[in-house]
Amino acid sequence: MTPLRWGLLGTARINRSLVPALRASPRNELAAVASRDAARADAYAREWGIPRSFGGYDELLADRDVDVVYNPLPNGLHAEWTVRAARAGKHVLCEKPLAIAVEQVDAVAEAARAAGVVVAEGLMYRHNALTREVKAIVDRGTLGELRLVRGCFTFPFTRERDVRLDPALGGGSLWDLGVYPIGYARLMIGAEPVEAHGMQTLGPSGVDLAFAGQLRFPAGVVLQCDTGFRAAFRREVEIVGSEAALLVPNPFKPGPSEPLHVTRGDERETITVAGSEQLYLGEVEDMADAVLLGRPPAVSLDDSRGTVAAIVALLRSAREGRPVELA
Repeated sequence: MTPLRWGLLGTARINRSLVPALRASPRNELAAVASRDAARADAYAREWGIPRSFGGYDELLADRDVDVVYNPLPNGLHAEWTVRAARAGKHVLCEKPLAIAVEQVDAVAEAARAAGVVVAEGLMYRHNALTREVKAIVDRGTLGELRLVRGCFTFPFTRERDVRLDPALGGGSLWDLGVYPIGYARLMIGAEPVEAHGMQTLGPSGVDLAFAGQLRFPAGVVLQCDTGFRAAFRREVEIVGSEAALLVPNPFKPGPSEPLHVTRGDERETITVAGSEQLYLGEVEDMADAVLLGRPPAVSLDDSRGTVAAIVALLRSAREGRPVELA
C-alpha cells in the first residue's frame, strides 16, 4: 500500500508533535512543508528532513504529490485554508477549532463533499485509550444517571504579542482551550446543549483572558467549565452521576499511563489505564483509515459543528449578559 503523502501548511510549533507520529506510521509519510516565506520553509525542511518546501500555501496545495494537508494555522484561518485545500483535492487534518463560526463549518463540509475528500478536526485525545475507557464507564451506567460534568483548562500566559490574543485570528481562551472540555462533555453526555450562559474577563486586545461557562443539556445535565490565560495550570474533568463521580486528572493530553478515580460515598477506586507513547499517532492513523479504508473519521464534521455552536453561544451570552438558547 502506497503511504499517504502529507504536507504541512505552515511551520507552527504544534508540528513538532505531529511529525514524529507521521514517521511512526507505515501508512503515512511527511512529504512537504509550506511557509509564506520561502527561506523559512527551506530552513524548516532542512531542519526536519522534509523532502520539499514551498514559499506559499497555494503552491503546496497545487502539488500533486501531496495527498493530505495538515492545517495548524491560527484559529481564524482554519476554515479558509481547509476549504481551499479541499477544493484542491486534498484531504485535511485541521487543528482545533475547525472553525470559529457555524457557517464556516458548513462551508468546510460542503467543500469536502463536493471534492470527495476527508476533512477531520485534530483532537488527539479522542483517539486515546483513556477517553475510550471514560466513555465506557459512563455508558455502562457505573455512575448512575448523569447530573454534571465539570471541566477546566487554564494556564498562565505572559506573552504580550501572540495570535492567541488577536481577535481577528480567533483569539481568546475559550476558542483556544474551550474546545477540550466542551467537546469532551458533549461526547460523554451524548447530546447537544440547549442553553448557554457565559461570563468573561477581557484583555486589552478585546479577547477573553478568562471565561466561565455553563451549558444545559437535555434531562437536566449541566456542564460547568472554565478556561483562561491568567490562572495556574489546571486541566481536568469530573463527571458526576446519581450514584458515583469519576475524576479524570489528565483528560486532554494523556501519557502512557493515567489514573481514573471513581468515588462512591466514602469509597474511592483508582483505575489505571495504559495509553500510547505517541499521543498524536491515533489521529494520523484515523486519517489513514478514513482515506484508505473508507471508514468515517472518529471526529465527524457534525461533531465539530456542535462544539463550535456551543462556543459561539457561550461568547454571545457573555457579550449580551443573558442566557442564550441553542437551536
